[in-house]
Amino acid sequence: MSKFTDYQFQPFLRNAIQKLGFERPTPIQKEVIPLVLKGVSAIGQAHTGTGKSHSFLIPIVARINEESNDLQAVITAPTRELATQLYDELLKLTEGTEIRSAVLIGGTDKERAANRLKAKPQIVVGTPGRINDMAQNNYLFVHTAKILVIDEADLAFDMGFIEDIDQFASRMPEQLEMFVFSATIPEKLKPFLNKYMESPAHIKIGKRQSFTEGIHYSLVPVRSQQKEKKLLQVLESITPYLAIIFTNTRKNAEDLAKHLEEAGIKVGRIHGDLSPRERTRMMRRIRDLEYEYIVATDLAARGIDIPGVSHVINFEIPDDLEFFIHRVGRTARAGLEGHAITLYEPNEEEKVEAIEKLGIPFVHEDVRKGEWVEVKERHARKKRANQYDEIDREAAAFIRKPKKVKPNYKKKRARQIENYKKQERRKQRKHGRR
Repeated sequence: MSKFTDYQFQPFLRNAIQKLGFERPTPIQKEVIPLVLKGVSAIGQAHTGTGKSHSFLIPIVARINEESNDLQAVITAPTRELATQLYDELLKLTEGTEIRSAVLIGGTDKERAANRLKAKPQIVVGTPGRINDMAQNNYLFVHTAKILVIDEADLAFDMGFIEDIDQFASRMPEQLEMFVFSATIPEKLKPFLNKYMESPAHIKIGKRQSFTEGIHYSLVPVRSQQKEKKLLQVLESITPYLAIIFTNTRKNAEDLAKHLEEAGIKVGRIHGDLSPRERTRMMRRIRDLEYEYIVATDLAARGIDIPGVSHVINFEIPDDLEFFIHRVGRTARAGLEGHAITLYEPNEEEKVEAIEKLGIPFVHEDVRKGEWVEVKERHARKKRANQYDEIDREAAAFIRKPKKVKPNYKKKRARQIENYKKQERRKQRKHGRR
């Protein structure tokens, strides 16, 4: 199908898709929608920004029997924000219909969640722990739901949620249709998949947006001065529509946000220490464009759709380089240009080199007096050291130990070697090889 109008969807669904402004399915949607419509279990490997959420939401809505009061589909996401985001998109698709849905997320009142289930939703979206809790306490009857979606499965595994999913999935029908979406499929996840999926279709939309397409990658050295001071210089030199500043831990995110506020910069926060109410309020304020800057952690921000990100700043380089790709992939979307800025310290050279091997074309730059300037090649010092090591070896080989040694021969030879090295280094500088 080359257009959404080519699918035989119900009129309400066609109208909802049109209202969303979707004309042509993305590659992942083109592959997954027919499989969900046919009930063929599948594993979809695709990265953020490929349209994978609607690849399963649209066909699930199309398959719901409005006359049945039974639960028909369960959709899991590893974080509250992701689950809420999916639920919001689901509501846009079911607006004006009798299709009932509910969102079940951790950190909210259990009694209220249980009361919500009395309306007998046909679709449930939520975090694995809360869904399992409701199923174990017989508030949610998952045995009637033939469809199970696990979104961001690799993250769910990393966060320890696979056991929760296993517990309620084992209560679901034997002929369960499972749709698993993940950027990567970790080896340790495969036994779980094999338990529930027999010969699933495997869709891999391998190509992310080209790393070089629309993104300028600045690599900014941080030496003697504090990293926070360098960040402030960077922030003073840019005029973002919206900038996300990434740290590796919740504490660092909160500490950095406070430091920026003390410097007079208004910042939003996305990290795991916010209460559910605070997180909901924060996401609303971010979408209402109250902030130019957001400080975030990877797990809290993964998969959340924040439109209009013009700058991504890596205040800390992640240990898992896949997160680096997720971070920079948040800018330069929808044909716009973006700027990805990475602060690095001398002891992070190995990380930087590993990122370059992924295809990231760093430009070694710095901010001086409010202006961006390209600085000397990062490897210059190392190259110079290698050249000097070579001169040392040449000098030792050229100034040989005399066959007949005399008193003070060691001092004399050392002086000769040093003179030789000085002459050679002078020659190199003269020829411009620094």
